[in-house]
Amino acid sequence: MSHLPVIPNALARRLFLDRHALAEPPVGAASGAALATLIDRIGFVQVDSINTVSRAHHMILWARRQSYKPEALARLLERDRALFEHWTHDASILPVGLFPAWKHRFDRDRARLVQRWTGWQRAGFHEKFSEVLQRVADHGPVTSAEVGEGEERGKGGWWDWHPSKAALEYLWRVGELSVTRREGFRKVYDLTERVIPEAVRRLDLAPEQAVDWACDAALARLGFATSGEIAAYWGAVSPDESKAWCETALRRGDLVEVMVEGAEGSLRKHLARPGLLAAPPPEPPSRLRILSPFDPALRDRKRAERLFGFHYRIEVFVPENQRKFGYYVFPVLEGARLVGRVDAKAFRDARVLRVRAFWPELGVALGAGRRAKLEAELDRLARFAGCDAVEFAPDWQRPALAPAR
Repeated sequence: MSHLPVIPNALARRLFLDRHALAEPPVGAASGAALATLIDRIGFVQVDSINTVSRAHHMILWARRQSYKPEALARLLERDRALFEHWTHDASILPVGLFPAWKHRFDRDRARLVQRWTGWQRAGFHEKFSEVLQRVADHGPVTSAEVGEGEERGKGGWWDWHPSKAALEYLWRVGELSVTRREGFRKVYDLTERVIPEAVRRLDLAPEQAVDWACDAALARLGFATSGEIAAYWGAVSPDESKAWCETALRRGDLVEVMVEGAEGSLRKHLARPGLLAAPPPEPPSRLRILSPFDPALRDRKRAERLFGFHYRIEVFVPENQRKFGYYVFPVLEGARLVGRVDAKAFRDARVLRVRAFWPELGVALGAGRRAKLEAELDRLARFAGCDAVEFAPDWQRPALAPAR
């Protein structure tokens, strides 16, 4: 493997951040076609309910375009139908042009979900599928709160829901229903034919075309990757399908092998397009950005740790007295380096963003210049969250800690 080209760590970070729209100043248009193009560039925007400052999908877009307003995303989703909501590794917002490829995921999930969750064999579930679908067809969009009144609940997992709620989720996962909008954070379901534009719905891809698209599109957004990372990006192909695609592309010369240097100096073999290094990626601006824990650049925690030396685990489900950092702590990016994490929460009634703590990474000093950049970014984040001021806890500047592994 010594003859393979080596991508130094600093260059690998810049390549990766550029693919994720984090190697340029967060300025420019953030609505309409410009916002749709940005989402297509990064691939997807994960949806999450936690709203300590702003929900994940909004923070992901704000980190890249600080003129972004949540209403612009709602227009693309609910009025223009340029986007749709479905599943990657988790619930996500996707460009509607991806819908034909998702048909193969629908077919796969149709059999897999019922087989996997054996609790669905409980009496009442299967009968509800056609009943719920007919109700939506006859009476229009529904939420889970509007179906299943009086039904018996099961025990654990999806089957802890009443049968009609489980039917809604199943029909969404297999493509018969789509999310037409959210009210608060609750999904509102409608027939897919009333949500996804006909011009997109009628397009079909052969199975091999869907695999080719998913692998090629994942690699385009990662820059360099292992076959496992390619499979995991969309969650739309199996590891075996990705591995076979990579092997075929290598034989044809469509891919090359490269060695990528990790943050600690180790080398690992990846795959890339032959022209990946033809043009150097931009040097990210030195300003600080506060990222969502669910940012696409951080979704693959192991990749982020290899590239940036940044170990992150969300502590939402960790008992409070066992948390090392906090309930919902935001990674902080400076240029091409993850330099720390900040615990902040918006108190909207008081219109104040309260900062409990900032922990620098090991070897990172919070000097006067970096502190000024952090405070400036927190001011911007406060305004985005609808707050007028930032308040700091007396002991908010914490010493660097090695994250628990």
